[in-house]
Amino acid sequence: MAELVRTNDPGLLSVIEGLLAEAQIPHHVADRDMSVLEGSILVIQQRVLVPDEREAEARALLVDADLGEWLRR
Repeated sequence: MAELVRTNDPGLLSVIEGLLAEAQIPHHVADRDMSVLEGSILVIQQRVLVPDEREAEARALLVDADLGEWLRR
């Protein structure tokens, strides 16, 4: 799995998940439960993961949606 984005912004996560779902790109948000448990310290961020073979497509989708600044390198 390739990591696309790391954030705890619920609005951003919702938009990204919606875009990926609409494009039928499988995805998983890792560490969702851990980030909630640790509270507001923001040490553990949620990570949006996609299959390696769909990474380029997912990255292009987020860039086209003006979310490229959030992409991990």
